[in-house]
Amino acid sequence: MVDLSKTIIAKSDQLNADDLMGGPLTVRIQDVREGNADQPIAIFYEGCNGKPYYPCKSMRRVLVNVWGKDGKAYAGKGMTLFREPSVKFGGIAVGGIRISHMTDITQDTPLALQVTRGSKKLYTVKPLRIQPEQREAPADRWAAWIDGRLAAVEKAATLQDLQNVTGTDNYKKAIASLTENGHPRLAGLQAAVTSKAEALNESDMPADDMVPA
Repeated sequence: MVDLSKTIIAKSDQLNADDLMGGPLTVRIQDVREGNADQPIAIFYEGCNGKPYYPCKSMRRVLVNVWGKDGKAYAGKGMTLFREPSVKFGGIAVGGIRISHMTDITQDTPLALQVTRGSKKLYTVKPLRIQPEQREAPADRWAAWIDGRLAAVEKAATLQDLQNVTGTDNYKKAIASLTENGHPRLAGLQAAVTSKAEALNESDMPADDMVPA
């Protein structure tokens, strides 16, 4: 697929309705700042590359009705923007940006927005459900150490060899830290040490002390 919508993005310092000709855009808000006299509110979102969304008055009313008046509290919330082609400017349909979905609501939210002086129109915002980000599990800093101790325990040929592995201060401190943090591999390491000790004890037992089956 060759996506032509990327080639028709307007060269400006803000998000334009024509930028959404390729389809709706769901954004996560990073910051809300004061704009200028004509466009008093600038909404910066992840990936905007310095081109914020300046909501028109009707969409600012939507934002205030749904999320409240504190714009700084919008950080982290999400919404879906789309191009409404019927929006007029100077009597000509030029298109405008509208909000279709917003987070932090659980059901369709109807709002009566003023269209012209003395005239209002019902506008409905739908709930937006953003999937939680999939994050990689943090690296286990103990993995290499535990693997090394398991290998050393397996190689131990005598009880003294095993003692050389498990009797050091560093080993004892490490076990204490693993215990404190409830590391899931601690039990496996301890079981391996116990099993090896039992096997070495049996191999070192004099033949006369062996109990016949």
